[in-house]
Amino acid sequence: MTGSIIIQKHDRVGHISLNRPKALHALTLDMCHAISAALSDWADDDSVEAVILDHSEGTRGFCAGGDINLLRKSALEDGGKMGRKFFHDEYRLNHQMMTYAKPIVCFMDGITMGGGVGIAMPAKFRVATENTRFAMPETGIGLFPDVGGGWHLSRLGGRLGQFLALTGARLDGAECLWAGLATHYLPSDMIADATARISEKPDRIGGVLSEMVGTPPGARLEKNADKIAKHFASDRFEDILASLEKAIDENGCEWAAKERDTLGTKSPQTCKVALRQLAKSAQLTSFADNMAMEYRIGSRVLVRPDFAEGVRAVIVDKTHDPQWNPATPEDVSEELIDSIFAPLPADEEWKPL
Repeated sequence: MTGSIIIQKHDRVGHISLNRPKALHALTLDMCHAISAALSDWADDDSVEAVILDHSEGTRGFCAGGDINLLRKSALEDGGKMGRKFFHDEYRLNHQMMTYAKPIVCFMDGITMGGGVGIAMPAKFRVATENTRFAMPETGIGLFPDVGGGWHLSRLGGRLGQFLALTGARLDGAECLWAGLATHYLPSDMIADATARISEKPDRIGGVLSEMVGTPPGARLEKNADKIAKHFASDRFEDILASLEKAIDENGCEWAAKERDTLGTKSPQTCKVALRQLAKSAQLTSFADNMAMEYRIGSRVLVRPDFAEGVRAVIVDKTHDPQWNPATPEDVSEELIDSIFAPLPADEEWKPL
């Protein structure tokens, strides 16, 4: 056990609880290392048949993301060295979970964003609740939907992944279940019982969760699915903006106006990076290759102007007035995007554990 991670065994189940409630359980490098070490220990322990991942207290957050303040400090003070270390080891944890031989059950009870998505989505069983708020909001701070976001989002149907990556839209538990981001839905007051039952019968997790399954409310996102598929169909950011503008001009579409205005607050560089990231991820057959690509992107984007500026405007000063550089989609050249995706020197490339 560490202060920010609680690691226990219950019967035949390993149990990891995030324990930074004041920070909504956002991941630090030490937390990533502690989770990885526990998983490594249990991988060779025949008495552990499954792993439960949740948070220790409160309903506001399962995991609100990664250590953004560390990343910004690194970008401003050490040329991104510590930030790259954080990405490197966090991505190793993401890959370790994706390839883990024993089933992982993740209870996404509360805010599940950024780094929280990175440790939730690799779980075989992903349980949403009425408290779930799922998002990849990185375009708003000049980062990009990393921690495996390219892999997971590109594999959603109906261009939903591109919509989530660009807009940072927040989904509730019912929408997560509808979209396939969650495998099950339970009212939060049933989690303790579900945990106890899984600990007793780790060989039939799916059955336990299905027997207890709650009835989610209707997925609001579903009513806009056709609009998302139509207007976010292109991998060119300018085409998406033009499609939304056309809908506004031709029929005064309020939904299109809302999404256009939302995109107007995002980093144009990040939006173009995200679209290429998802397009490339969709063609990959290995999660390790995806993480190597995302590490290249992260190493470059971390020290580009938009990241430090985005965190300043949204998180530090809370003025919500980022001055993006480049300022418009048209100013973000293909050459710039090429340079962000280019291979790193061989000794700097990301590799799994």
